[in-house]
Amino acid sequence: MQFIKKTSSRTNILGLIIKLALVLIIIIGIVFLLNRIDFPTPKKEIEKIISNENFKVVK
Repeated sequence: MQFIKKTSSRTNILGLIIKLALVLIIIIGIVFLLNRIDFPTPKKEIEKIISNENFKVVK
């Protein structure tokens, strides 16, 4: 009785290429959709007054 090793490296490589292509398409689609969203810019300037008492002189 002989053991026959059945390997199909062609289908493994093809399956890997298909999976990588699907992942790339999904990533590109997400980036494209995020690019189309128009995030509003803040209209009010944020101004915070810092007093001089909080600063410590380090020598």
